[in-house]
Amino acid sequence: MKILVLLAHPDKNSFNHAIAQTVVDQLELSGHKVFFHDLYEEGFDPLLPAEEIPSEAKLPPEIDSHCWELALAEGIVIVHPNWWGQPPAILKGWVDRVVRPEVAYRFLEGDGGEGVPVGLLKAQTAVVLNTSNTPGHREDEVFGDPLDILWRECIFGLCGVEFFHRRMFRVVCTSTEEERRGWLTEIKQLVKSAFNE
Repeated sequence: MKILVLLAHPDKNSFNHAIAQTVVDQLELSGHKVFFHDLYEEGFDPLLPAEEIPSEAKLPPEIDSHCWELALAEGIVIVHPNWWGQPPAILKGWVDRVVRPEVAYRFLEGDGGEGVPVGLLKAQTAVVLNTSNTPGHREDEVFGDPLDILWRECIFGLCGVEFFHRRMFRVVCTSTEEERRGWLTEIKQLVKSAFNE
């Protein structure tokens, strides 16, 4: 399978980087072709210019390449921290610029954009791996887990991805090396299971 893996964390020593490396290593070990992007390392520009908004817009080569990989992907893995209940801005900008009409979704004829679009993504499975320093009970009771709604409903559900798996690792700032090793072992199994190994 062709799997798109996105990492959005600026610190190369972060646990997010360890997660992403574990994901890529496991996918390659299982024989999958991986499209991997460390958005900060690549200096991805998250700003959506007005001229890119129309579905027929001519895109810059780097955005066109991201769109091509997203369209080809048979699976998607996204790794990022929970910052204010949201992904980092660089990842939100990737969604704005790459999860585009006629790449990820299409409005039916006669629909001016007010309806529910048809999902176009080939990927049937998406995995989102998050880190947080917020305890789970507070996330659920106070904030309502906005990341789950964002990825499950607003993005992947809308774009036709049928199977969605999300795992939040917490509390990272006080975690031990042993806990982190355990989490990375869990990630290997989750990736194998999600992509039918």
